[in-house]
Amino acid sequence: MPIVVDAPNQPWEQRTIAPTGDPVFRKNLYADPDTGMEVRLVKYPAGVMNPAHTHPCAHGMYILEGTLETGGGSYTAGQFVWFPEGETMRHGATAATDVTVVFITNKPFEIHYK
Repeated sequence: MPIVVDAPNQPWEQRTIAPTGDPVFRKNLYADPDTGMEVRLVKYPAGVMNPAHTHPCAHGMYILEGTLETGGGSYTAGQFVWFPEGETMRHGATAATDVTVVFITNKPFEIHYK
């Protein structure tokens, strides 16, 4: 039996980027109870950047709207970016527009700021 989430009608949950106090929004879509893998929608408001950090999990971002700004470049709607486990990274929205992504981890999510 498939698991179905009515994402458009699910409210955005506001979170705070600890080092900056900036808001980021998410909709949790699925978490696998066996592996800890997670799928979320994540929205960074225009100008919000998650500063240098690492994760003990790999994760990918499929850009739905806007431009994802990273330490390695800028990526637009329809592109997919994979971040290896343990890599130092930063990512977020450009100053001009919000960015919304499908965020996928390969195991439980944690964030460690530099």
